[in-house]
Amino acid sequence: MALPRTHAAPAASLIDAALPHMAGRMPVWFRSLVFVAAGSLLLTLSAKVQVPMWPVPMTMQSFAVLFLGAALGPRLGAASVAFYLAQGFAGLPVFAMPGAAGPGYFLGSTGGFLLSFIPAAYVAGLFAARGASLLKVSAGMTFAHALILVIGMAWLAFFAQLASGATGIGLSRAFAVGVQPFIVGSVVKVALATALVAAGWTALRRR
Repeated sequence: MALPRTHAAPAASLIDAALPHMAGRMPVWFRSLVFVAAGSLLLTLSAKVQVPMWPVPMTMQSFAVLFLGAALGPRLGAASVAFYLAQGFAGLPVFAMPGAAGPGYFLGSTGGFLLSFIPAAYVAGLFAARGASLLKVSAGMTFAHALILVIGMAWLAFFAQLASGATGIGLSRAFAVGVQPFIVGSVVKVALATALVAAGWTALRRR
């Protein structure tokens, strides 16, 4: 006969640990929907905080992606990104460029960066679970952000459909305009996301 469980399993994600009452009062599916919707809203807001650049604007989205993966866990973090992208695919104005949305937007210069958000959120979540060391969280955030830059650069280099009718701008040019200007910002975003996650777990342990 199985022994009765006397303790609930510790929450693996930051959000579940921060809001334990939601786990007991809401069905899992409803709680997941709430978190996914909130995550997609954060991504929409982060897209509007931007410095216009060509061919890829500088936004706070990559930071939001890292934080969502770490806070919600790999599956819900990736799901919130997927839901955000689905809204843009359906034509809702959630992307950085005003008035730009729909399926065709994914074929443009930012398509690779947008699609890279899903695996990046998943990776960040894998490395930032309860008990992860600061070094592990930092490494996970760094790897996740590198995924964004590498996938985005590859798409921009070889597959992006440009207004001129050309496909891609070449690897060296893609690195020059799609990666190099964002390196310093990437380091700052990784450091900020890592610090917030570490501070969150530290604060919860002291409660």
